[in-house]
Amino acid sequence: MRYRRGHGCEHRCPTGTNYCEEEMLETIWTAKEEGKTSRESILKRATIPDPELILEQLENEGMIEVGPEEVLLSQKGEKRARKVIRQHRLAEVLLHQVMNLDEEVVENAACQFEHMLNPEVTESICTLLGHPRTCPHGKPIPPARCCERYRTEVQPLVQRLSDLAIGQSGRITVIAPKFRSRLDRLGTFGVVPGAEVKLLRKFPSYVIGIGETTIAVDQDIAGEIFVRLMGSSSGK
Repeated sequence: MRYRRGHGCEHRCPTGTNYCEEEMLETIWTAKEEGKTSRESILKRATIPDPELILEQLENEGMIEVGPEEVLLSQKGEKRARKVIRQHRLAEVLLHQVMNLDEEVVENAACQFEHMLNPEVTESICTLLGHPRTCPHGKPIPPARCCERYRTEVQPLVQRLSDLAIGQSGRITVIAPKFRSRLDRLGTFGVVPGAEVKLLRKFPSYVIGIGETTIAVDQDIAGEIFVRLMGSSSGK
């Protein structure tokens, strides 16, 4: 059976599995953020199969507390919901900012990722992105221990080429051009994922060094190339 969540993702949900329970916990978490925690409101927004059955399962497992006025997460349930919400929103940031994918693709893919990421991968993604505080929709990303170790502002490990400082180097991780022809043209100059690049100049165009080759690109193209930082800048 298929279902469609409120934010637009769609995939199969086998009733009674951990998958559906996590979806319901996520629904209760977001309902709490919006101040709409009544049982009626939660059941209305939860479009998984048999939402009342899932609520009953969660209550029996001690994940939620169902009162006459509202449904609340227990300490145990909040811990589990926090993990799913964090993984979903980090996936959104990764897919939107690094992969430059459109909103519909981001939503669907993030819905898949949130149930697949383990703690180690999640922490690596968070560190890679510079421990973001909000998702692309402005909703808070629950912090974890890796974020607590970096309470001061930190620079993301992956940045757009256009955001690098002059003299800064990086290894290309993703190229997300608006037009396929750009990808082919960049490839002829060796500008491909895995290649090391150095930003040499920003004006009047972006000049990058790649191996023994120096090429110039405009700002739009420089903004479509994402690199993992390798060294510090030597200029501004």
